[in-house]
Amino acid sequence: MAEPKKMVLELAGHEVVVSNPGKVYFPRAGVTKLDMVRYYLAVAPGALGGVRGRPMALKRFVNGAEGEPFFQKRAPEKRPDFVQTVELSFPSGRTADEVVVTDEAALAWVINLGCIDLNPHPVRAADLDHPDELRVDLDPVPGVQWPQIRDVAMVAAGVLADYGLTGWPKTSGSRGMHIYARIEPRWEFGEVRRAAVAVAREIERRAPEIATSKWWKEERHGVFVDYNQNAKDRTVASAYSLRPVPDVRVSTPLTWAEVPWCDPAEFTIGTVPERFARTGDPWAEMDEAAGSLDGLLELAASDEAAGLPDAPWPPHYEKQTGEAPRVQPSKRRSGGTGGTGRRQSTMPLIEIARAETKDEAMAGLERWKARYPEVWPRLEPADVLVDAMRGRSSLWYRIRLNLRHVPEAQRPPQEPLEVDYDPWAGFRP
Repeated sequence: MAEPKKMVLELAGHEVVVSNPGKVYFPRAGVTKLDMVRYYLAVAPGALGGVRGRPMALKRFVNGAEGEPFFQKRAPEKRPDFVQTVELSFPSGRTADEVVVTDEAALAWVINLGCIDLNPHPVRAADLDHPDELRVDLDPVPGVQWPQIRDVAMVAAGVLADYGLTGWPKTSGSRGMHIYARIEPRWEFGEVRRAAVAVAREIERRAPEIATSKWWKEERHGVFVDYNQNAKDRTVASAYSLRPVPDVRVSTPLTWAEVPWCDPAEFTIGTVPERFARTGDPWAEMDEAAGSLDGLLELAASDEAAGLPDAPWPPHYEKQTGEAPRVQPSKRRSGGTGGTGRRQSTMPLIEIARAETKDEAMAGLERWKARYPEVWPRLEPADVLVDAMRGRSSLWYRIRLNLRHVPEAQRPPQEPLEVDYDPWAGFRP
């Protein structure tokens, strides 16, 4: 029997059309669009708890191909009456109409668009200027194993508790963990980010061997506490979001008792609905635990008084008052006298590839490794810097190597790139 071209679901008093329900989005797991819709409906009380009333950036698969990068799109102009939108303004000056999910019907409609994971802003549509969430994003550098991420999460829980906030942990569904703290919506984005910087620095002070607040990749080690996820235009995958990985993992809320032993591979589209039905939502009481940022802002003021500058902002933001130099350490000008004024490297970095896709970039790295088999074993995982760069309309990829662990006499020179992609070709005047 031929697959139906569409299905109509009755949800929250509305008819929701699911087009091409048999379209496969995850070939390895055999997951279709209809499977994704059914998953979100099975965990709807929890999923809606993370997105209800929040503007949401819609992200879809490029070409529907598993593992491809996402592109961000505005809410379509043609939408059913039961789907609300709100206009957001961003630091870049642009604006966008973004969807605000309020019920199961709107949730299913979004998934039908091919939006695999849900990315809400940390504000409610009724007040777009005052976040009600502080988000702690634990992002491991290459080579860091899951137990270390769990250890840093427990340190983060202690920091939040010591400054009057309740942390709510979840797996990211990818390589890291997220910890949310519900806050009273009294502070603007800049103050929330300032509090997040204080959290990151305090975590680093308490666990300097396993955690870092350093923004520049070449300075990082262990688990990076990404404070800039609290900047105004940033979104994070919500609780119960499916993630674009081959085994269809879920960004799954946890209890703190589960964190020390949890395995993110266990939380997938196939296992989380049963877990939800059996144990309920660990985050169900989050809204009742809204706290104050006063303690963290006092900590931030103390750090500033001790001479710590504001941590670097994302590159598309204007330079902020009190911000540390927004130049990666390896390219900062020498502080000595009598120099030429040219940038002098403080880290021995070489660039290997600029490529349109990550696979092409990694293939270039493999060719470089084959030419320098005696050098590669000296590099640590954190010495391989793989950056997803924003082009005009899509991502491109850059690979650099930090040769700090290679004896100076044995360091390969900068050579022509293995892959030399120009993301701006055709756009220059």
